[in-house]
Amino acid sequence: MGRTEPARGHPAARPATDRRGHAPGRRGTRPENPDVKTAAIKRPRQPVLRKAERLVALGPEAYELVADASGVLIEGGGPAGVFWGAQTLRQALGPDAFRRAPLGEGPWTVPPVRITDAPRFAWRGMMLDVARHFMPKDGVLRYVDLLAAHKLNVLHLHLTDDQGWRIEIGRYPRLTEVGSWRARSRIGLEEGPLWDERPHGGYHTQEDLREIVAHARERHITVVSEIDIPGHSQAAIAAYPELGNTDVVETATLEPWDDWGISLNVLNVSEATLVFYENVLTEVLEIFPSEFVHIGGDECAKEQWRASPTLQRRIRELGLADEAEMQSWFIHHFDCWLADRGRRLVGWDEILEGGVAPGAVVSSWQGYAGGIAAARAGHDVVMCPQEHVYLDWRQADGPDEPVPIAHVRTLEDVYRFEPVPDSLSGTEAAHVIGVQANVWTETMDSARAVDYMVFPRLSAFAEVAWRPLPPSSQRDFADFERRMAAAHYARLDALGVEYRPPSGPRPWHRRPGVRGRPDEGPPPVR
Repeated sequence: MGRTEPARGHPAARPATDRRGHAPGRRGTRPENPDVKTAAIKRPRQPVLRKAERLVALGPEAYELVADASGVLIEGGGPAGVFWGAQTLRQALGPDAFRRAPLGEGPWTVPPVRITDAPRFAWRGMMLDVARHFMPKDGVLRYVDLLAAHKLNVLHLHLTDDQGWRIEIGRYPRLTEVGSWRARSRIGLEEGPLWDERPHGGYHTQEDLREIVAHARERHITVVSEIDIPGHSQAAIAAYPELGNTDVVETATLEPWDDWGISLNVLNVSEATLVFYENVLTEVLEIFPSEFVHIGGDECAKEQWRASPTLQRRIRELGLADEAEMQSWFIHHFDCWLADRGRRLVGWDEILEGGVAPGAVVSSWQGYAGGIAAARAGHDVVMCPQEHVYLDWRQADGPDEPVPIAHVRTLEDVYRFEPVPDSLSGTEAAHVIGVQANVWTETMDSARAVDYMVFPRLSAFAEVAWRPLPPSSQRDFADFERRMAAAHYARLDALGVEYRPPSGPRPWHRRPGVRGRPDEGPPPVR
């Protein structure tokens, strides 16, 4: 495990020797400064890093790495390409190159290699839910580095939900004073007697978030914020009860939810609520420069809307057919509001209900169907179907898996994920702008728990996201496993990642007596 293969890449790769190179998740750790880290290589000449016009046609993230007797040259189609090339170089140096401090004096050695590489997708992301269980700033910064180590370039932060509001909004201080903490938390998923009676909370200040964005930008990672509306909003309603359906529920008695699932407490759609969230998003846009702004739009329970005379009157005033069209109108409002400010709305695939908002990007999570419908309608899509890339789903079928959720999704299952369905035409497939793995944290109450569920499956996902692979059934998973064993598990060890071992959970990973909600058999494909 002490030595790695040079990266095995894109079909355009041109190895100078018969050695192969992209080990799984073949993305090296992001150095604080690529020039500083690569300068540690004790060779007659320092590595040369530069943009090359001949690579521009392959895209700004394309690179070429050449290592031979004369030294190391990394050229890119843009700064991002140079950066990704530097990560591949670090992989070639071996696992110790991933540690925060050198273990010896060197010298570092680089195998002779020539690699030309470029990503398949422009959006290669991971969604991190910091609303259900809060992850402090240092943990988020660490995950930025882990994404960079895997050549993933989007961190989608799920910042608000029923159980907590995690972003400071200067105009509305009660969102964090009240909405950022809950009195207790359910342990596990199924109803049962286990509760953590400690209050749980925390939030990111605007300066913290600016730091995260800056840290990510240095690593060519875009941070996409999510403010979930109109559902998943109980924490916001607890802070500002007038946001809720006050003619149906005594919203002044609500608190941030201490349970999991889908809360029935959703936003009303008054002009005052629209203005409230416009003000929230104004501050969000000042923090996050990304073109994309996620507004959720998923799992909005309609019970209160159906029971609300005020909401029903609003439906009639707007000439809408029903509550589904009311949600579509609400999403469309913010799609236009964001577009007027040069941004693009992203929403979960429920935004297709009642008519998709023009210009919206669809995160297709309920299978492929939403993404297929959106792509055929000319909308851009990020494929993240739960049956393939929900990393909170259990990794094996056994009694020792901690808090087992849903169907089994193994490392091999993730490696065989194909983001673009065969049913799409070439023009339609071009609307699949990316892929994303989603990490929902209801049952992940610590960084160690997140690591266990995310890795090593994120390493398989990263390979799927980066380069074209053969059809799912023809992929060489045995070779992937070999590369994991030969190099990448050692890299994860050096990075301090507490991944699930191939042999199964270690004793301290287990959660005996904590109920999950496992489903038997393979997941349905939608």
